[in-house]
Amino acid sequence: MHLANHLQIVEAEKQKLRAQVRRLVQENAWLRDELASTQQRLQTSEQTVAQLEEEKRHLEFMRSVCKYDQDQEEGQGGDGKNQEKSDPVMDLFPDDQDDDRNNMSPTPQNQLNLSQQVNAGYEIPARLRTLHNLVIQYASQSRYEVAVPLCKQALEDLEKTSGHDHPDVATMLNILALVYRDQNKYKEAANLLNDALAIREKTLGENHPAVAATLNNLAVLYGKRGKYKEAEPLCKRALDIREKVLGKDHPDVAKQLNNLALLCQNQGKYEEVEKYYQRALEIYEKRLGADDPNVSKTMNNLASCYLKQGKYKEAEVLYKQILNRAHEREFGTIDGEHYTPKK
Repeated sequence: MHLANHLQIVEAEKQKLRAQVRRLVQENAWLRDELASTQQRLQTSEQTVAQLEEEKRHLEFMRSVCKYDQDQEEGQGGDGKNQEKSDPVMDLFPDDQDDDRNNMSPTPQNQLNLSQQVNAGYEIPARLRTLHNLVIQYASQSRYEVAVPLCKQALEDLEKTSGHDHPDVATMLNILALVYRDQNKYKEAANLLNDALAIREKTLGENHPAVAATLNNLAVLYGKRGKYKEAEPLCKRALDIREKVLGKDHPDVAKQLNNLALLCQNQGKYEEVEKYYQRALEIYEKRLGADDPNVSKTMNNLASCYLKQGKYKEAEVLYKQILNRAHEREFGTIDGEHYTPKK
């Protein structure tokens, strides 16, 4: 009887323990589900936090950009009348005629200057002005790993806010294209410039100065790749636009004539080269005066053209004029073997 009672007690204890095991198994399953749900919520929260931090950094950057823009506007009196009207892309043909540059080799990475050329009639958008300056700074330091993502982020933001077919998008495409060009990524640069050209023609019209600027940069790109025949019609179209918009005796027309002359010179079209340089020289002397640096540069280009054709007398006359004018500016007028000192 004692043994039977003991076995009953043991069996009851076993049943009790089995019930506890079942309860623990159920609790374990519930805890596993709760853990999986918690881990999923944690992962989602971490992604949200990372996204918010990225947005925060972008907003802080844009706020700093706005601050610089405000400082710049305050320095200009707030009316924007003294803002430089220029396209944030430049005419990249060399001004001098040394052999290394005459073959339109790529500009050295440490000599990238995206904002030297003035194109009347087109103003850099206010919201891109500071960003444009930052890209110039980074690119001039060959920090393309910073300049390229900066341009791409700006492009993405502009397309989200304004759509792809917007003039500001075309401006950023031009800037990024010239950064690529300076890295010898000509195919990528050409694609971007063609895209920018299509946008500007669609939104601004086919005879807008910004269209001429893009045509010129595309012509420069082809020229640097040795595709002079493809570049020449683009350069001529840019010249035609600038003549219509600015007038035939505007200094920007003379700059375009210089570029066109250089393209023709690389194709051996010396008669056209002489015509373009002579016309550019007349414009510079008429509008800017005989002492302007562009006059001496164009005279030097024309003299170089004469030398390549064996026209040594014509070249000698121009070189003497350049030297005489330089001497007069520095020391005074020349009269035979004597000169009148400059006051």
